[in-house]
Amino acid sequence: MKSLLAGLLFCFMLTLSARAQDSSRVIAMENAWNHAELNNDAAAVELLLADDFVMTTAEGVLYNKAQMIASVRDTSYRPEALQSTEMVVHGFGDAAVVTGAYYEKGVDKSKPWERRGRFTDTWIFKDGRWQCAASHFSIKPK
Repeated sequence: MKSLLAGLLFCFMLTLSARAQDSSRVIAMENAWNHAELNNDAAAVELLLADDFVMTTAEGVLYNKAQMIASVRDTSYRPEALQSTEMVVHGFGDAAVVTGAYYEKGVDKSKPWERRGRFTDTWIFKDGRWQCAASHFSIKPK
């Protein structure tokens, strides 16, 4: 009986350890996404997004993967700051939902912008890696 309990406890601890590692990896992917956008690195963003990725903006506009990559590649979009904070990962096996706050500042088509808000990103573990399948953000009222 003791060995069965010890075995179950060991399996439980391994599961917790794997979940913590997954959470850390997903947070790292969120930070990599910010870094890629800061540098207009469309190739890096392409690796982070699932093929059927969809983003819903605060204005209700939908972007698919190709549109998102094109927006990052467009050098008339120049972010100066992209920072995510308060990130919490909610794990669901091969899926994870990240909620958090963000701050952005930059220039888009010669017009300066600055905003803060909240976001929700849904990540899936597919083909041996974490990929963002869906993203939604809201803008905090001034």
